[in-house]
Amino acid sequence: MLRQIILDTETTGLDPQSGHRIIEIGCVEVINRRVSGNTFHRYLDPERPIDRGAEEVHGLTREFLQDKPKFVEIIDEFLSFIEGAELVIHNAPFDVSFLNAEFKRLKKRLKNLEEYCSITDTLAMARKMHPGQRNNLDALCKRYGVDNAKRDLHGGLLDANLLALTYLAMTSGQDNLFSVDNKENANDNKNKATEPSKGSTAQKYKLRVLKATDEELAAHEQRLAKIGKK
Repeated sequence: MLRQIILDTETTGLDPQSGHRIIEIGCVEVINRRVSGNTFHRYLDPERPIDRGAEEVHGLTREFLQDKPKFVEIIDEFLSFIEGAELVIHNAPFDVSFLNAEFKRLKKRLKNLEEYCSITDTLAMARKMHPGQRNNLDALCKRYGVDNAKRDLHGGLLDANLLALTYLAMTSGQDNLFSVDNKENANDNKNKATEPSKGSTAQKYKLRVLKATDEELAAHEQRLAKIGKK
């Protein structure tokens, strides 16, 4: 069983070495390349002010977070959720540095995150696949046809959900895995392998494109609906 955890954090600022803290953790479980619906999501009391620039990015205020649990209160549950999985993170060095800084603050003798999980950085992956192009999450959502219309502000769980869909598209060899065109053409291509179009990502990596069946498309729509509700 391939178990992956798509992870995103929000923070009080940009530098954990300056005392900035994690204020939100969002995790989405993917098992055998399917979003399972199992998530881990916590807002956290950082016990310090939030930089104005950071607040403008994620919209989380000190007042909202003051009654939330502290990192030490959720660490056991968090480690239990992620341990042994492959972590998939966009710009992984940022999130990993913050998590390791939080680990060091605890009285428990915790290892670095890299010793609990393997880590895949989707930003590094995207830069290799699309050199010279914008590769932030919004740009990748647009490139791979993932609907991010509700992303007015950054959010741990919201961004983890978007990254899960984007990562699956990035690693499938299909440029438009979630596009309307695939749905409309599904009946004509049911259970049929086709050659990728000229210049596509699939052709570049010599992958065959398998069109989704009606049942798979229906299951995907149901999963997106559940994610939207959450």
